[in-house]
Amino acid sequence: MNKSPYRAGIIGLGFIGGGDQVSGDRIGQRVDQMDGTHREALSANVRVALVAGSSRDEGRRERFQGLTGARPYADWREMLERERLDIVSVATFAGAHADLVAACAEQGVRVIYCEKPMATRLTDADRMLAACEKSGSLLVFNHNRRFNPLYRRLRDLVAEGGLGDLTSVYLQWGTGRLGNVGTHFIDAARMVSGREVEAVSATLDLSGRPDCRGPEFHDPGGWGVLRTEGGLRMLVNAPDYGAGPPQFVLNGTKGRAMAGGAGMELEWWEGRRESWPSSRDAGTSMDRAVGEIVAWMDADGQKPFPCSPVEALRTLEVIVGFHISHDRNAAWTELPLAGADREREVIAG
Repeated sequence: MNKSPYRAGIIGLGFIGGGDQVSGDRIGQRVDQMDGTHREALSANVRVALVAGSSRDEGRRERFQGLTGARPYADWREMLERERLDIVSVATFAGAHADLVAACAEQGVRVIYCEKPMATRLTDADRMLAACEKSGSLLVFNHNRRFNPLYRRLRDLVAEGGLGDLTSVYLQWGTGRLGNVGTHFIDAARMVSGREVEAVSATLDLSGRPDCRGPEFHDPGGWGVLRTEGGLRMLVNAPDYGAGPPQFVLNGTKGRAMAGGAGMELEWWEGRRESWPSSRDAGTSMDRAVGEIVAWMDADGQKPFPCSPVEALRTLEVIVGFHISHDRNAAWTELPLAGADREREVIAG
């Protein structure tokens, strides 16, 4: 096993990349309420040395350097050329992900830890996968519920038949933003249920809620039904101005599971109940992701990584399917998408 620390850098030093609260204030979010940031997760791992970061914003570069002592760069290309990085976090807007991931792969970066949504077009997502397959780079996405121990525990319970046969899945959140927020819910539902989405019937919420990231982004919420393998339906209730709390509910023939901000509640129709409280004693989900990245690198990639980047592509495909189905008056839209539909751009952030 390599004893030297792995050299890491971050492209994009804003809210989620640099853990920059000034950037968070602009979009109304708190760093200390997040399930980790790239800067914090990379800095917290003793096997990783965060040595560099790049941003076009001078203030972000200065704050990042003050927090980490790492070298700041205005140009990510210069950072990649000079630093010989083992791990690069890509924490920019989704429209830039494909070019950045491809450049990191071409530079020989071993692990690319990329933000979600994967891209704004499925053709760009295809290009990202192809670039990493060619270089042998591990591509990991920050769908953080895939690294959350409670969601993994629930996935295993479902797979073992602990809730019986699943009868429905209900996903609700009140901020719209299918691309930036819905990607987490949809990806988690796919993971926990073990079901692949085969078709989408959806209507977008076009009430026009301004995007917190700026007027150039268009990421509406909406309502939809996802038809999965075996005929299971997943119901999505995600209006732009929803008043209800976030809900992640799996219903089965034996009982149901409900996930919220404070953990999970399970109840069985026979009367038994369980509570699974959340805990950060072992770190955030992003801390766990970096830990698993390091373990993969220590094993020289000889052990399979627990999350495939193809899963992020399939989740993006569901979100693109929402937009295409809306254009077709909520007609069932079959997945995988093909032809011109793979060029459809969803400017989600």
